[in-house]
Amino acid sequence: MAKLSKEDYEYRRTDNSVSSINYHFVINAPTHESPADIARWVKGRASHHLRKEFPELKKLPALWTPTYFVATTGQVSTEVVKKYIENQRGK
Repeated sequence: MAKLSKEDYEYRRTDNSVSSINYHFVINAPTHESPADIARWVKGRASHHLRKEFPELKKLPALWTPTYFVATTGQVSTEVVKKYIENQRGK
C-alpha cells in the first residue's frame, strides 16, 4: 500500500503511524484534489483490502467512523510533520 492510485492520479504515502485510535498519513497529492475526497477514498480502499484479507470484518457495518482530520503542511518540512506524528503516539 505504499502507492495509492485513483483513476489518473497517484497518491504516495510518505509516512504513517498507528496508534490505538488514529492512523496518521502524510500524503502528497495534487492540489486540485479535495482533502475530503482523498480521506474518503483512502478509507474505502483500506476497508476493501482489510475485508478481503480478514473476511470476519465483512460482518461489521463499517470499519471507520465518518470523521477525519486533514491539515496541509505548506512550508513545513516533512521532518517537522514526522516529528509531530511521532509526538502523537501515546496520547
